[in-house]
Amino acid sequence: MKPYLVAIDLGTTNTVLAYSEPGSEEVRLFDIDQLTAPGEIGAAPLLPSLRYHAADGELAAGELQLPWRQDDVAGVSEVAVGRLARKLGAQVPGRLVASAKSWLSHPNVDRMAPILPWGAEEGVPKVSPVAASASYLAHLKAAWNTRFPKHPLDRQHVVLTIPASFDEGARALTLEAAKLAGLPSLRLLEEPQAAFYDWLYRHKQTLAQDLAQSKLVLVCDVGGGTTDFSLIRVDVSDGEPVLTRIGVGNHLILGGDNMDLALARLAEQRLNGAEAPRLSAARMAQLVERCRAAKEQLLAADAPSSVPVTLLGSGSKLIGGTRSVELQRAEVEQLVVDGFFPMNAGAEAATRSRGGIVEFGLPYAQDPAITRHLAGFLAQHAAAAREALGLPAGGASLPVPDTLLMNGGVFRADALAKRLEAALAGWRNAPLTVLHNDNPDVAVARGGVAYGLSKQGRAPTIGGGSARSYFLLLDDGKHQGSRAVCLLPRGFESGAEVRLTDRTFALRLGRPVRFHLVSTTGGSGPAPQAGDVVELDPADCVRLPPIATVLRDSGDAQARKEIPVQLAATLSEVGTLEIHCIAADSEGHGKPQRWQLEFQLRGSLDGEDEAEEIVLPPRAKDALAAIERIFGAKSQQVDSKEVRQLARQLEHLLGSRETWAMPVLRHLFDALLARAKGRRRSAEHERAWLNLAGYCLRPGFGDALDGWRIEQLWALFGTGVQNHKDSQACSEWWTMWRRVAGGLPVDAQLRLLDDFAFNLQADAQERGKRPVTLVNGSEEDMLRLGASLERIPSAYKAEIGQWLLDQLIAASGPKADVMQGRYLWALSRVGARQPFHGSAHDVAPMETVSQWLAAILELDWKKLEPAGFAAAHLARMTGDRTRDIEPALREQVLRKLESVRAPSTWSAMVADVVELDQAVEKRMLGEALPPGLKLIS
Repeated sequence: MKPYLVAIDLGTTNTVLAYSEPGSEEVRLFDIDQLTAPGEIGAAPLLPSLRYHAADGELAAGELQLPWRQDDVAGVSEVAVGRLARKLGAQVPGRLVASAKSWLSHPNVDRMAPILPWGAEEGVPKVSPVAASASYLAHLKAAWNTRFPKHPLDRQHVVLTIPASFDEGARALTLEAAKLAGLPSLRLLEEPQAAFYDWLYRHKQTLAQDLAQSKLVLVCDVGGGTTDFSLIRVDVSDGEPVLTRIGVGNHLILGGDNMDLALARLAEQRLNGAEAPRLSAARMAQLVERCRAAKEQLLAADAPSSVPVTLLGSGSKLIGGTRSVELQRAEVEQLVVDGFFPMNAGAEAATRSRGGIVEFGLPYAQDPAITRHLAGFLAQHAAAAREALGLPAGGASLPVPDTLLMNGGVFRADALAKRLEAALAGWRNAPLTVLHNDNPDVAVARGGVAYGLSKQGRAPTIGGGSARSYFLLLDDGKHQGSRAVCLLPRGFESGAEVRLTDRTFALRLGRPVRFHLVSTTGGSGPAPQAGDVVELDPADCVRLPPIATVLRDSGDAQARKEIPVQLAATLSEVGTLEIHCIAADSEGHGKPQRWQLEFQLRGSLDGEDEAEEIVLPPRAKDALAAIERIFGAKSQQVDSKEVRQLARQLEHLLGSRETWAMPVLRHLFDALLARAKGRRRSAEHERAWLNLAGYCLRPGFGDALDGWRIEQLWALFGTGVQNHKDSQACSEWWTMWRRVAGGLPVDAQLRLLDDFAFNLQADAQERGKRPVTLVNGSEEDMLRLGASLERIPSAYKAEIGQWLLDQLIAASGPKADVMQGRYLWALSRVGARQPFHGSAHDVAPMETVSQWLAAILELDWKKLEPAGFAAAHLARMTGDRTRDIEPALREQVLRKLESVRAPSTWSAMVADVVELDQAVEKRMLGEALPPGLKLIS
């Protein structure tokens, strides 16, 4: 039985499925059964990409029943997906999951963790971005299988579309969502290509005529959550157009959602006035939805002069508390059209200063002007564009495509479509051809089917292969990370493997290895070929998630031998990059041993370039020899004084330890880890080892191999300290774990939390039953440790913070100010609005932190200086409405900071979204970060 061709557009706003029956060339839209009202089912081509998590008893039994058995992939019992979710979420937005696709590409949260709805109140079930995306796909699968029971969706040829700018991490998570939905086998297709495939297929009979005047097509796809650009070259062969994709843009979380937020902020100001409290995150989400509908009306071709925006009351005030405001067409055009699509007559590129809208936790593009991002994209691909347009190489003017295809729901607004056309025409000083897109909402799904037909030779094809060249950065200590070997050249077609037979690398089995990869999308002239060694311009490179792993010999899991390997790369049929190490010395001995390398998807810092070479100081070997002498396997005559002075000796050899860069620190840690048994020789050995190990691995992440290092270190936790009666050894134990806490997973941090609670709260009887391996800790040690556990759930942070506040208020005696300073510092970490290494969804609840702030405001900040420091961090501006305190409370904090003449940096972080300076960062963490390592703030 021949399979159907199926394409799914998993959009930020809507999910769409199109298909073609076996042997047919007709592309159809699939009407998706979904709840339209409680207990009512309707079918429509668009499934809103929304989930609503109903409260217990909110809906009667059976009102969420669909024509198939419901087993939510995320495990939520009462959930509505699609149109009913939109309707219910407009009334109770705090239970609505939206923009899951945007969260999939957000590297600074755990995308596999249940974090949505973002900022939801306690008791509302949460799901991960991956699970939310999977639930929309699972809904489609169930609807399809109900309609076509003899043709299950997982047995058809399925294409799933993604933004062209999705990196390898976001692509891998999209595939994970598909697997979770029961669709393990599919192919990824970039959305701008899909939109153009749709246009090509609808014009296949007149293609040569329709593209006769076109040399370069720009596909501009602006959806609800992302903006994507692609360039497609048009050549002619035997009278027929030959199409080649020659460029794609970088990832931009910028689209219709940003426009809706801008309008909602305007409406909020009018609804509340300057002095009234701002709306809660839930009510703001409701207002955003109202403004979205108003925007579409006011930017349409036949727009009215104004549209009312109504905000429903809450709770018992649902009717009486309803308020309305009028949005005028002129002001919406000015805010949305001029703000997001300025004419940009000088074709200036996007700025890097903070100008974008930040809300609901998502890192929207800093510059909201799409036409500036477009100008930067065209400049990046100028060489290829000039060649396509037949312009002289090296010209100073910006080469502008002669043809435009617009896609995405944003361009349903006639004013925005006309503005983009006018901006491009202005840049090229001539009109351009605009290809008609009859339905931007469904074009990508239809184009996915057309792509499937093209693979069967039944529809026009876009060539070009991989949009990027992929490179492995080489470490030779001379070229500062810019020298690289090409793994997969731009334009390489999917399916075939490229093996670098002329390049052999030494690989040590059983020990950690790391690979730094980058990709480039632009560049003049022909793309480098596989195996070519080139010099790259860092400004043109996109760094991929690092690859770090420990490879084992299949025949000997403990083997640590060094073997020669070659690298092989494939652009898989699915559409993802796959890299293998292949043993080079197995030729003629059967099938060679292979190891697949996988990208790490967690990223939470913007540190010194991980691709930078490991250039160790001249006396690094002497430093390693010193560590070997103290902790090495061979017993040497070393007195206790020499052990105590090891750190000072290392500084004599390597310089002040505050200057030790990340490669040096990790090199020293690896040496200490390999000699961990030597720490048990004496109390002095143990103290020195714990102190240095923690210092050299701080903050627990930042290097591609730190995950492996943390695993090895954590294996030592269960044994505790050897010298458990030595108070300094115990203190160094807890200092080490506090220093590396940023790399510890949730379960490890929860384990540390147990010891934290025991050491602070256990009574005398409980202490008498203390296990030997449970290390004693002073109050100061425990305060610093507890404050560093950023990955524990927010409810635990609320408990810890309340305990700290109680101790703060109860402190008395001659040393009360010192004790209060410690409690305030710990409280500032526990309640921080912007975590250093944890996910933003785990911060302490905003309402709870507001109560702590109210108590701190009652203190005398002139006598207790740490109070102002703590208040600044608890009131720190993040731009995320779900985490930020109310404006009125913020103003109180700012006034008091000013009255005590607190450092201006403290007030700055309360008043605006800023990065911490080094002094504040050091005080917050307790010590400086490794040189060059900068946490995202």
